Formats: sequence, C-alpha cells, structure tokens
Amino acid sequence: MTERASICLQQLCKHFAHRLPVEFTPERGQITFSVGTCRLAADAVVLTLHAEAADDAQLAQLQDVVARHLLRFAFRDRYIEMFKSGEAKARPAGACCAAVGDGSSD
Repeated sequence: MTERASICLQQLCKHFAHRLPVEFTPERGQITFSVGTCRLAADAVVLTLHAEAADDAQLAQLQDVVARHLLRFAFRDRYIEMFKSGEAKARPAGACCAAVGDGSSD
C-alpha cells in the first residue's frame, strides 16, 4: 500500500467521523451518510471509493460530497479523470488514487 492512499483514506474517515458513523483501518473504511454508504479501500497503488445509494439522485449527491472532500485532502496530488459511468479515477504519480463507483456490480 502506498502511504498516500492510506493517508487519504484515514483523513476522509477521520473528517467525516465528527458527524457520521465511520469505521476504518489504514486499509479499509466505511462512511454511512443519510443518502448512502461509501466504502474505501487502499491497496498498493490505488484508493478506491465505492458509493452506494437508493437512487440516482442520492448517488450523485453522495459522489459529489465525497469527491469534493477528497479533492480538498489530496490537493497536492495530481489526480481525477472523469468517466461517463460516473466513476472517477485518481492517478497521482504513484500516490493517492481514487475511484468513485456508481454502485453497480461489474
């Protein structure tokens, strides 16, 4: 696991833990919002965020909130490529990376 991916995961979880139910370790996390759930996983090269919500509107809201916070915490990292499926992939030269999923199974 890259140090930055784990740091980003922990920063997001600690930030949201002030207001929301959050569980996390350096490798995994879960944040429960009123509109859905965001699961996080940091591995050797990527921080993956998987968002799940009851409908498309809530999913869009959840993705927006998490993405805005991730950008704030990882502003030093070059990252975010948007894909039309609603996924965002972060690829900062070997550091903190992210994917915000659309809640569907592949």
